Amino acid sequence: MIKLSDILPFAAGAGLAPMAGVTDAAMRLLCHEQGAAWSVSEMLSAKGWVFSGGRNPNAQDLLKRLPGEGVAGLQLFGSDPACIAEAARQLEGIGFQFFDLNFGCPAPKITGNGEGSAMMRDPEGIGVVVRALSGATKLPVTAKIRSGWDAGHINAVQVAQICEDNGAQAVAVHARTRDQQYAGQADWRVIREVKRAVSIPVFGNGDVRGGADALRMLDQTGCDAVIVGRAAEGNPWVFREIAAALKGQSVDPPTADERVRMAMRHFHLERALFGEKLAVLQMRKHIAWYVHGMKDASRFRVRVNQMNSADQVLAALEEFARENG
Repeated sequence: MIKLSDILPFAAGAGLAPMAGVTDAAMRLLCHEQGAAWSVSEMLSAKGWVFSGGRNPNAQDLLKRLPGEGVAGLQLFGSDPACIAEAARQLEGIGFQFFDLNFGCPAPKITGNGEGSAMMRDPEGIGVVVRALSGATKLPVTAKIRSGWDAGHINAVQVAQICEDNGAQAVAVHARTRDQQYAGQADWRVIREVKRAVSIPVFGNGDVRGGADALRMLDQTGCDAVIVGRAAEGNPWVFREIAAALKGQSVDPPTADERVRMAMRHFHLERALFGEKLAVLQMRKHIAWYVHGMKDASRFRVRVNQMNSADQVLAALEEFARENG
């Protein structure tokens, strides 16, 4: 059994949290280059993988990796322990360094099947799934949970203890309930309570938007590290800022030109991974995040969303860079 502490440099900086449709190999590489200590993939359905025989092209795209992207975990979701175990056996050797279990996704299409954050209502079921995965792989197993299902059922402490008891080597706590989705303020007190209740590393998640927030979360909760999700969208430099803050240093924010150039590099990586058609579609949201707050960003976003070729998008980004230079 490989120890998570031997492969995960969580003291060096923040981790990139898993986000569906966002944390593909290109995103992971760019964030790692800017200081992310580790990352986690988009979530993969264990049942979907097993039942398709691994032939689903969307799943194959999700599993792609790039040289230099650093330590990364593969996130699985599902409520069937047999499927979770079989998926792990098939996927253990494809290049990810650990497995992460998703008990936090609030999307109705996931929770409607009793998966993702719906499992926060079934702590014993979570234990069975964690145990099945831990017993099926030599790789470390981690779990991402929420505070609870709703304000009346805050059970992150119980769930974290169950995860630890069944083989998880770390737990990440998104300090919002499923009912909150991604709105409202994260309650960091839950992270502090979880940290006090378990002996495995605890990663805090929710409302960390920069170095100052990361330091504040570490101080207030005692968590071992923070993970960053939405604040990294269009902003891989957030990891550079957090890594510097941990050393008592500060860094300058990226210039407008750096932001546009990063969007262009991101586009090139997406095209190399997935081809032109999918890259153009995928990058629409990323470009909107990169240029947010810049001059004429709204107009530019509408324009890009009407483009269908790589040459058009790259030429538009070059022009936008000159306009904002």
